[in-house]
Amino acid sequence: MIEVVNLTKRFARHEAVRGISFSVAKGEIVGFLGPNGAGKTTTLRMLTGYLPPTSGSARVAGFDMFRESLEARRRIGYMPENVPLYDDMRVREYLKFRAMLKGLSGRDARRRVAEVVETCGLENVRRKIIRTLSKGYRQRVGLADALVHDPELLILDEPTNGLDPNQIRQIRELITRLGEKRTIIVSTHILHEVEMTCNRVIIIDGGQIKASDTPANLVAQMRAAGRVQVELRATPESAATALAALNHVKKVTSEPLENGWTRFHVWVESGTDARERIHKLAIESGWPVRSLFRHEAKLEDVFVELTRPD
Repeated sequence: MIEVVNLTKRFARHEAVRGISFSVAKGEIVGFLGPNGAGKTTTLRMLTGYLPPTSGSARVAGFDMFRESLEARRRIGYMPENVPLYDDMRVREYLKFRAMLKGLSGRDARRRVAEVVETCGLENVRRKIIRTLSKGYRQRVGLADALVHDPELLILDEPTNGLDPNQIRQIRELITRLGEKRTIIVSTHILHEVEMTCNRVIIIDGGQIKASDTPANLVAQMRAAGRVQVELRATPESAATALAALNHVKKVTSEPLENGWTRFHVWVESGTDARERIHKLAIESGWPVRSLFRHEAKLEDVFVELTRPD
């Protein structure tokens, strides 16, 4: 569905995207992740035809995004981070207007508007003025706009931006349903949602792709998976030094708790488990142990591991 080769974008002396290459198969739901300023939105804007690249190529559904832009864009539904809506229009009126701008005839426009109103849960607000809608409903209108011409590819930039937990869950469930019939790229900072929704994750930082794999594989490969947390009643400095001296331990950090207890985070080499050695050290040193467990890595750990400055 998408084939990107050596895509680059420069703004004066700043290279926002640095020769990235990736592909997205038909039917995939892909999470596109990265810290602020990583090049995510710039990449999505190039994929949707809003920005020309400095160099490189991108194909959507077999069409060159830059030489056959109109044909490619007919197959794309794009929802930007800040959804631009006409606040003085009613929801159904706005969606019909947008459908006609995208080339649908009157009858087809009415049919598709009715379908996306139902799909996006807008039945109760379809006659309301857009400026009166809550943030959650405005996001749904933006999603309905992206869907109204029935695109094969859906590109969503921060679709849950500013929503409360219940609204985030609703949008997540909607994206999952839409993914049954479409290819979807989702850019978001809510990594828990990506783990639950996406088949694959692409992580970009500094304009370059750092990883591309399933969430489960990324977690399995990362070195931060080897982290043990232990709560001890011990002098933080001496305990941290002793823990750091254990075999296969890479780093130790601590945070003070109440009544003389300290929580230690012990990073160990990948594939090792230091719990038995930590417990033995605590017994030999006379440190009471309140809890000891191995940290189960999440996608958030992968993200931090790949994008942190150090």
